[in-house]
Formats: sequence, structure tokens, C-alpha cells
Amino acid sequence: MSNFVWAAVVALSMILTIPLRAAPASHPLDPLSWEEHWAALKALAQDGKMTDDTRFARIALKAPNKLLVWEGKTAAETGRAAEVIIKEGSNTFEATVDLATSKVVSWAQVSGAQAPWLAEEYSNEVLYDVQASDAFQEALKKRGIQFPEFVQCNVNPRGGLNEPEYAGRRIGIVSCQQLGEGRNLTPREIDGLNIIVDVNTREILEIIDEGGAPAPVQSADYDLKSQTNLRTFPAPISVQQPSGAGFKLEGNIVEWDRWRFHLRSDQRTGLVLSTVTWNDGGKLRPILYEGHLSEIFVPYMDPGKTWMSRVHLDVGENSAGGLSGTLEPGVHCPANAVYMNAIVVEDDGKPRDKTRVACIFERFAGDVTWLHENEGRQKRVLVVRMSALAGNYDYLIDWVFQTDGEIRVNVGATGILGVKTSPHKNAASPNADKTQPELYGRYVADHVIGVNHSHYFNFRFDFDVDGPDNSVSLDEMKQVDLLKGSPRKTLWVSEPRIAQREADVTGHDSHAAPRMTRLVSATKRNAHGYATSFQIVGGHSTPSMMDEGDVSLGRAGFINHDLWVTPRAADELYAAGKYTTQSAPGQGLPAWTAKNREIKDRDIVAWYTIGMHHVVRAEDWPVMPTLTHGVSLRPFDFFDRNPALDTSPDP
Repeated sequence: MSNFVWAAVVALSMILTIPLRAAPASHPLDPLSWEEHWAALKALAQDGKMTDDTRFARIALKAPNKLLVWEGKTAAETGRAAEVIIKEGSNTFEATVDLATSKVVSWAQVSGAQAPWLAEEYSNEVLYDVQASDAFQEALKKRGIQFPEFVQCNVNPRGGLNEPEYAGRRIGIVSCQQLGEGRNLTPREIDGLNIIVDVNTREILEIIDEGGAPAPVQSADYDLKSQTNLRTFPAPISVQQPSGAGFKLEGNIVEWDRWRFHLRSDQRTGLVLSTVTWNDGGKLRPILYEGHLSEIFVPYMDPGKTWMSRVHLDVGENSAGGLSGTLEPGVHCPANAVYMNAIVVEDDGKPRDKTRVACIFERFAGDVTWLHENEGRQKRVLVVRMSALAGNYDYLIDWVFQTDGEIRVNVGATGILGVKTSPHKNAASPNADKTQPELYGRYVADHVIGVNHSHYFNFRFDFDVDGPDNSVSLDEMKQVDLLKGSPRKTLWVSEPRIAQREADVTGHDSHAAPRMTRLVSATKRNAHGYATSFQIVGGHSTPSMMDEGDVSLGRAGFINHDLWVTPRAADELYAAGKYTTQSAPGQGLPAWTAKNREIKDRDIVAWYTIGMHHVVRAEDWPVMPTLTHGVSLRPFDFFDRNPALDTSPDP
């Protein structure tokens, strides 16, 4: 009996002996508790749904009724249920467990879907077969690698290519790194060598050997010990709050200034902010029912066969163990931060505590909220942060709440570049291919080329601006010719137009013509007669620069438009679709919006994509300084006047 099977047997016996009833949650949107998690497992075991082959990709809160949550109902009144995704062999199953009764209330196989990648699959036992194969050994010898025991490998999901001969298989790509010459192994990847495997059957399907240069010998370490001369500042800065934090955290509810919201961590998407309201004279006005990261797409731009499948959908494919990483005090977050923990599911279904997946802190950096002449207010904001480690990149996701009613969502990209080795020292080397670095990447170190790539981050915003019935106002800026004899020839005007259907939004991208996009209330107006609204102030966005027939683009069709708006649907949560592992093109937003549904005076959801093309530079090596882009949710006629007028001049 294998160790994993034995562990599964032991776990099953534990499940059957724990108390049946789950501890109650205090809020309908609280994540599953430890007891609820075990209760879900026990219900599945008692229903005969667990075997030695059962693996769990998800056990999480099943969303309760939205209207009941807004009404302030308790968790007991809305009901508590767990949604479960199971991988069993080559099959994928979905289940729902009622936690009040500890009963499995639904169970179905999902046809044609691959479950998200599991933690165990990164180090699948097929690696032993690969490293023992003659072809792999020969490939190492060709590269002058004499000690295969000094090579480490892992298996990653293969994206972007869908060959018919691999249909129905669980396809992984084995890539390897040569140990030694420092702790940072990124530049020591064995370039030009990939092994395609079936992780279910442990078959080696194909070995791709395009040849490649030996790994560079110089160190690319970036840790504190590797720095010989530290730069210091003569006057240190400290962050202190002697009276404690300026916000209140009770359970999962955060209150700060006029803001109030619920915060939880989801294993797939990271932080989820819910029931975001503004206290307007004692009345809690709804703004956002739910907001979270939906998907990350990172396509690399190298034509080599070993690079063509590096088109990652990191949220859907690579969130095993939880997308939110553990935050290190003094590194990820400042000294005045308060932390939240989470529970994640292991491959065998057991819950595991994961510490410090979110931090909350106030920030004051001398910025100004508003100003005129000698009167003004310094800016103090509340930040809710998570960090996602996706392969070689680290992403900092910040939700920044301001005293003027604006919410800014920032994405900071840092970490290590995806690089390949070159036989030439740099672009000026004799006989170097002068076109390759300029076309597909640039030298960042001796014999190291950083490959050009893109980053796309899609966020899902379930707006409820003064209630669930909202519309989209497309305020188009148009040039107007003035009458003959006017001292000016032209000026511009803003012409608002209410979008009727989904195609009205996607058919008018913001970079094609100047416009404002606002989510407007269908029922509430401000003192001046305008419909209350929140404006989506676009951050950095960029076209895909890929052909429509590219399979990689088809799997990430959400990047075809900066903004999408859809009627709210309980099963539409992820921009690229629910199952992205080896997914077929066209899923997610392109498929949903093809129906061209009505979005006027409806409960609607906005999906916004922040995009950036990354042409690498020398300053990005060996670790990249944080590059931040964002999108703002900005009140527009939501108030009658500047809501930050009454803030204290003492931050």
C-alpha cells in the first residue's frame, strides 16, 4: 500500500469518528470553519463518495442567497452549504453538502472538464520515470551535465496547446533545473528540454529536445546574505500607532471611517470583499456586493516549442494550496498591519491552517485628499492586501479604501523573470544572433535572456450601487462644432447612453474612443437629480497582440475587451470559465456574453482587465522591482458634495 493510500485510509477513519454536527458560523459569508470542513468530508464518506483515488480540488462555502445576506439574515437563516470539486482518476465530480443536515444534496460528474491542478501533481511520481529514462539521461549528457542527481524537476499543467492525440489525458510538462551556483535556480533551468507526460497514467508521451546552452555559472541570488554592501539611510522611518489600529475587525467584518465590509479568503481567487457599504449619516448604503480577482493570464512570447505552452491561467490552474501566500511581517506588510488566517483543503480532503493570508493596515504617506490654497486634508487610507506566488512571479493585490469614497484596486508585479540561456554573453558578443534578443527578449545578465511576455488580471465586481438594480451608463466624449462667428471652433460634450445589452459594452472599448463607464442606480438619485453611480476608472490596459485563431488567446478570451458587463449568474464567477486546466477555447465571458443578454435595470456584474506588456530590462534582474497598475471604483454623483470635507486635518 502506497503512503498516500495509507494516509487516505487513516483520514477516512478519522472522518467517521468526529462529531457529526458542524460548529455554526456567525456570518452567512464566513468561510467554512474547521468543524464545517470535517462535517462535509464525513457526509461524503458516509454517502460512499470517497475512495483511495479521491482527490479534492475544492471544499469551500457555497454562496448563500444574496438578497438574504443584504437583509442581514444570520448564517442559520440563510443556510450553510459546502461546494466540493473532486478529481477521481480521469473524472471530475461536483458535489454540494448541506452542513445543517450533513447530507450530500447533489452529486454529478462534469463531462469534458479537467479538475484544477493538485499540489501532489507538481511532484508526481512520473518524475522518477522521466529522470530514469535513457532519453532524458542522453539529453543531460548533450548539455554537459555529468551529475543527474544534481538536477531537480517538477510537473506543471500544460496550457495553450490542444493536440487531438492528447484528448482526454491529464497532460503535464516536466521541466528541470540544474542545482548549484546559488539559491536562485531560475537562470539554471535546462533550456530547450521538456517532457510531456500523462500524470494519471505516468506515461512519457513526448520528449522535446531543441538543444540549449549550458546554465550560466554566475550567481543570481538576491537575498540579504548575498548583498555585500547594504545601502542605509541616515534617518530611519518607523510606523507606529500607539493607540492601536484605526479600524475595527470583528470576526470577518472590517469597519474603518465610513466603510464597512466582509472579508474572507478563497482558495482559488484569494481575497473576497463582500457587502461593501458606506455609512451615510447612519444609513449603510450598498456599493459592492462582492469583489475579487477572477483570473490571471500570462502568455510568453518565444516561438520555441518548449515555450509555446507557457501561457498560464494561474488562478484556475495553479491555486492548489491556496492562491494567497503566507505574508511575512516587515516584508509583505508594514509593522502596523493586522493579519487574517485561512483554512485550505489538502489533496486528500483534510483541512490545513494557513497563516497570514491577508493583512490590513492604515497608510499615511503625506499624500493629499483635497487642497485649495492653504486649506486641505492629508490622505489616510485603509489597505487590504494579499500576495500570490504564481511560479516565478509574485503579485501583490491591494484594495485601498479612501475617505473620499473611492476604492482603488492595485496589482503590483514583482518576483523573477522567466528567462532562457544563450550561448552568447550578450547582444554585443561576436556571432550573436542580433535579431533574437530584440524580437523575443533582452539580455539581463551574461548568457541570460529575459523573455518578453504579458500579464492580464481580471477582476469581478458585483456592483449593487444603492441596491441591486443597476444599469451601465456609457458617457461618450464627442467633439461639437460651434456656430460660425464663435471665438472657438470646437469643444467636447459628454453624451450618456444607457447600455441595453451585453454587446453594447464590449462593442465600445475604452481605448477606441474617449468615454466614461458608470454603474448607475435604477432607483436612487442625489440632491441634484442625477442617478447615483460609481465610475470604473480604467487602469493600464493593452490589446492582446495575438491572432484570433491562437489557441492560447481563445482560452483567455476575456482579454479581448477591457470591460465586460453581464447579468449576475451564480455559476459565472471566473472570467476564463470554471475549469481552465486544458480548457477548450471560448469558455467564460465570450461564451456567456454570446447570448447578448439584457443588462438594463438588472442585477449586473462588471469584469475589468488590467493588462501590461513586459519588455524586459536590465533593471528587472535578478529580482524585479514592483511595477504597479490599478483600477479605481470612484463615486460619481453618489454623494451630494465632497464626502471628505469633514475629515480631520490630523491624519
